[in-house]
Amino acid sequence: MMRQGPISAFLHGVIEYLAGVLLIAAPFAFDFKSSAAVAVAIIAGVIVLAVAASTDGPSSLINSIPIAVHLLLDFALAAVLIASPFLFAFSDESTPTAFFIVLGVAHLLVTIGTRFKQPSATGAATGPR
Repeated sequence: MMRQGPISAFLHGVIEYLAGVLLIAAPFAFDFKSSAAVAVAIIAGVIVLAVAASTDGPSSLINSIPIAVHLLLDFALAAVLIASPFLFAFSDESTPTAFFIVLGVAHLLVTIGTRFKQPSATGAATGPR
């Protein structure tokens, strides 16, 4: 069962578009020295944008990825972002390490706090009010 948080599905989508752009721009804006950090940031940014644009939701373009799959991808992405400095051996560079860990934790919190299910058409909410 998906919990009902304070962030709407539309706002979640907008945040993901912004996060995708931030991931792609970060290596240049923050001058990442590690080529691994640059590659991971750009690839993760493209994936975030593609998933946000393809998920069945109010801010998507294609509506082909079910919300449940999107939710799993969000949790996996948050874990990968947090672990990236250690998995891809750029933890000795403080700027990308802090960036990936902070963005991963923020992505996890946004995912946990999102209200993915909308109230039913009969007026009864799908969760507690």
